[in-house]
Amino acid sequence: MTEEFIHEPRVAYFSMEIALRSEIPTYSGGLGILAGDAVRTAADFGYPFVGVSLVSRAGYFRQRIDEHGRQVETPAPWDPAKWARLLNAKVAVMIEDRPVWIGAWLYVVEGPLGGRQPVLLLDTQFEENHPEDREITHYLYGGDDLYRLKQEIVLGIGGARLLHALGFMVKAYHMNEGHSALLGLELLRRYSYAPGDLQAGESEYDMPRVRALCRFTTHTPLEAGHDHFSYDLVARAFGRDGQPDSFVDLATLKKLAGEESLNMTRLALNLSEFVNGVAERHAQISQKMYPGYHLHAITNGVHPFTWVTHEFRKLYDRYLPGWCHEPELLLRAEDFISDDAVWDAHMAAKRALIAKVAAEGGPALDPHRPILGFARRMTAYKRPDLLFTDIGRFRAIAAKYPFQIVLAGKAHPHDERGKQLIAELIRAARDLGDAVPTVFLADYDMDLARLLVSGADVWLNTPLPPMEASGTSGMKAALNGVPNLSVLDGWWVEGCIEGVTGWAIGAPDGGADDAAQSLYAKLEGVVLPLYYANAAQPGAWQRVMKGAISKNGSYFNSHRMMRRYATEAYVR
Repeated sequence: MTEEFIHEPRVAYFSMEIALRSEIPTYSGGLGILAGDAVRTAADFGYPFVGVSLVSRAGYFRQRIDEHGRQVETPAPWDPAKWARLLNAKVAVMIEDRPVWIGAWLYVVEGPLGGRQPVLLLDTQFEENHPEDREITHYLYGGDDLYRLKQEIVLGIGGARLLHALGFMVKAYHMNEGHSALLGLELLRRYSYAPGDLQAGESEYDMPRVRALCRFTTHTPLEAGHDHFSYDLVARAFGRDGQPDSFVDLATLKKLAGEESLNMTRLALNLSEFVNGVAERHAQISQKMYPGYHLHAITNGVHPFTWVTHEFRKLYDRYLPGWCHEPELLLRAEDFISDDAVWDAHMAAKRALIAKVAAEGGPALDPHRPILGFARRMTAYKRPDLLFTDIGRFRAIAAKYPFQIVLAGKAHPHDERGKQLIAELIRAARDLGDAVPTVFLADYDMDLARLLVSGADVWLNTPLPPMEASGTSGMKAALNGVPNLSVLDGWWVEGCIEGVTGWAIGAPDGGADDAAQSLYAKLEGVVLPLYYANAAQPGAWQRVMKGAISKNGSYFNSHRMMRRYATEAYVR
């Protein structure tokens, strides 16, 4: 079944999560979305790629909001047999002194232009495995540290072995975040010297060869956000008194991954020839975190065809044919597409979002009032509550310039603060009542995201700088002609042209008070007046919409991103 894909060398793209489609819940947020967009773009290009991830049979979770506004998680199982084919190959990795057999499901990504790329979804649910080991690939980001380490053994070591067993020729291994860094140990084992070939003082491992094969993209600008495992836990997982069976010796592992604990990011840094951050500012911050390493900057992008709503696809097909393969053609949107055509496409998307809100039992939204959209992973540094910092002023602004709000996002099941924030948002929505119609849409997924980024009139992003490595939801909004109103962090530092593509909130390093006051000032003094002035000055708002398309959409897309990876990271 893999014969179609093993005739030429490929880039093996390893990611703990990957967003293939809404019906396949093998993703939790931006990291998985990026991975899915990378494979989709490789399909568009015909660039030889193979994705490697976990099957995550139990999914992430389905989100329900109870009567108290609290998030309730329920299982989200899926049957890989409905979407993928089980491959006739297995490899074994020793975990806790017993063999764990790993197989894979083949999912083929098919691009809109006919391109095809394979994705291997690793699975341990086989009868020959111990009952406990059958569940290693069940839960996305579930369980304790030991469970997580077992998953990363399966992903990195098992994934590298299975590619080899299936006959894939790999010209580069790309680690999307540090979860798969243990693949470097498998490569060191594979490319080690025989004792008789060594001279005094030489390493038994061909480190230069392994480094030449590996690429690493880091996504987290805080040290605490990277995976660390105690060596006691490593000893338990690998067995044999902590000596990784058939891999490197413990002294070498500590030299590569840290003396105090196994730091997956350090391991990836030390075994990769090319390392990059996911935005210019993120790379600068990461460079300070990891002195001694050279970090490149390749700003993230999103897959145009996937995230552009149906109405805008038709619009671009008519006026900018070829845009989904060459999104730089969107540069011409300002000159080639009329204001009325952009507005009509947007209003169709807006009505679809309003219909979704009604179907979910939300308030009846007014298509003539602006909708502020905010949707992303619900966690403290994203500051989803910033909008409601000063309810009095908030109400006063809405009295002058009526607006509406649509919110969405999941908190990790173990993130109590994130869950509390969701409850606070829903409480604020109830308190505001008719003054500012506000709705929280549950169970955020790819389909809901597409509705939100196209149906909102303004896209909000309010992270605490410098914790937003890149962010991609605003890029999706821009492709749909929705301007951003965002804190200057991540990609928006590069994408914001004030009043042209959207608007900045606060200073790049401003605190919460500064950001909240700036947000209110921009809403009251600039954004909402411009929206309502459009009736008297037709085209004023549409100019910003087309600025977002032509200047943000044409650049912050996955085609530009993947061309950068292909020419700077993969060809070396």
